[in-house]
Amino acid sequence: MSAVTYWVWLSSLETVSVRAKAALIRRFGDAESVFFAPSGAFSAIDGVSAAEAAALERRDLGRVDEILSDCAREDLAIVTMQDALYPRRLRAIYAPPVVLYVRGKLPRVDDEAVIAIVGTRSASPYGLKMGRQIAYEIAKGGGIVVSGLTNGIDAAAARGALDADGICIGVLGTAHDQNDSTLGYDVCRKGALISEYAPGRASLRSFFRERNRISAGLSLGAVAVEAPEKSGTLLFAAEALEQGREVFAVPGNADAPGCRGTNALLKDGATPVTCGWDVLGEFAPLFPDKLRRVAAERTDAPAAAVQPAPEPAKAASAAGKKEIDKEKSVAYIDLRTQLAQLSETQLKIVSAIEKEPTHVDDIVEKTGLGAATVLTQLTVLTVKGIVRRLPGNRVALNVQRRS
Repeated sequence: MSAVTYWVWLSSLETVSVRAKAALIRRFGDAESVFFAPSGAFSAIDGVSAAEAAALERRDLGRVDEILSDCAREDLAIVTMQDALYPRRLRAIYAPPVVLYVRGKLPRVDDEAVIAIVGTRSASPYGLKMGRQIAYEIAKGGGIVVSGLTNGIDAAAARGALDADGICIGVLGTAHDQNDSTLGYDVCRKGALISEYAPGRASLRSFFRERNRISAGLSLGAVAVEAPEKSGTLLFAAEALEQGREVFAVPGNADAPGCRGTNALLKDGATPVTCGWDVLGEFAPLFPDKLRRVAAERTDAPAAAVQPAPEPAKAASAAGKKEIDKEKSVAYIDLRTQLAQLSETQLKIVSAIEKEPTHVDDIVEKTGLGAATVLTQLTVLTVKGIVRRLPGNRVALNVQRRS
């Protein structure tokens, strides 16, 4: 019997949680070894309940042939944790799905700058515009967009990636046969639509929360575009942080209820972003030959002109380009010529930045300023060209100190 049979068996056990399945793989190594484990072995594993152990002990393969037939009919690939195409990033999370059911072409995720874009279903015109624009710029700049494809920001992000003729990975919170959206099929033309649920599995509300761990697990970072105070987007951000991913957020109007969640993320230390390069630039040192900065433009306009990525040490924000940013300027700006432009708060922040890259938390501690104030002023200083943002929530001076 093929090894995939046992992976599909384990994947299809509806009364066994994803955490229990992950514990079984950690203990036995693969699904076939789980299936042939000695009687009574399941109940001795931490994380496997008595009810789950009983379901496993039945070793019922009755649904497997039906699932395999459904996958063949629906043109779904079965990617198991043992397959080379299964992303290492995803395998490393606390409860990776034992099987991915894939429609389309799953890219080599570990070799790419994959960014999840999330937000509210009840998005404002501003949120929809920013979600689509940022996704467009990420995809056009060499990144891959992950989207849950739900109405609102997620769908706008997927469409932005498609506008750029880029790759989008759609992560479903249902089995494939429960999804019939046109957008999902559009995504599959160049990217992939994935689900951890076997065809025929009835949907539960909890599946959409479980999906978060997969979307975050595929990604290097997550961008929250717009979300109210009580939002699944904040749960997604918490999941991404728990997995050690970078979290970004788009600033919104302070008095807009739909932006309170994303503004709260900024107060808690998320990196503020207003364009795709604000995100991709964080990962440019990891993919120097793949990522490039794209000139901001409407996503419904002709394709943007592509510019080579600036060297990581010299990258500065393109927003509001001023005289000091022109190419004829030297790479470093004389500090004295800039002091007159800075407020007392900004000077305090600049003084707290060491010669080497400095973590934002260290700046907060040295200055005694609130995290929200530091992050906001760092954004202003980046626009002015005085500091540059680096991976790992660090910043460095883009000016020359003189003794």
